[in-house]
Amino acid sequence: MDHLIEMKSICKDYELGGQQLQVLKSIGLRVDQGEFVAVLGPSGSGKSTLMNIVGCMDRPSSGEYHLAGQAIHNMNDDQLTQVRNRQIGFVFQKYHLIPQYNVLQNIIMPLLIRGMKGAQAKQQALGTIRMLGLDDRLLHKPSELSGGQQQRVAIARALVGSPSILLADEPTGALDSKTGQEVLALFSKLHREGNTIIMITHDLNVAACAQRIVRIVDGELFAQAGEQPMGA
Repeated sequence: MDHLIEMKSICKDYELGGQQLQVLKSIGLRVDQGEFVAVLGPSGSGKSTLMNIVGCMDRPSSGEYHLAGQAIHNMNDDQLTQVRNRQIGFVFQKYHLIPQYNVLQNIIMPLLIRGMKGAQAKQQALGTIRMLGLDDRLLHKPSELSGGQQQRVAIARALVGSPSILLADEPTGALDSKTGQEVLALFSKLHREGNTIIMITHDLNVAACAQRIVRIVDGELFAQAGEQPMGA
């Protein structure tokens, strides 16, 4: 079976003070369509670097990354931008909403950037808004919403273009415990509906809501604590 994501021997190096710093060490990762995978690791483990490569915001120093059969590691910047805009939905800890735009405008923006006509984009956005229970907040600005509502808007914005992957970076990090649980319940619902989700987190309790957990420690990926690194 073909995997939606297949990474082989992914390394990422940075130059720091004339020295080569190896942040990712021969990472191997496979994610199938419809899976919910949590990448669990402490600060400095390399999980944000891995997220940037999965999300086509950065490219590996070496190794192979295939997404839906496409050789991402061979793409130029323009091609990466196309993949990022059309196949990956991002959810960030700090929401990254545009403060002067209302809920509908924030959610519709990725579709307009993609070149969709206004009427069609609005219709598609309204469907996502209804699905996430934001109907009564359409004209509210982010500053008029609670943290949980802002994160729902961010999730709606990520989902509106029907991406291949929903990539969530510490999605409950700015929320209180109760609201965080509500957002995790929403991710579980989206997973049950067939969405592929990769969630980056440092919190085992957050990771536990995923279908599968992989751990990243000092730039190496482990299926479970104590197993051999997942290099390929």
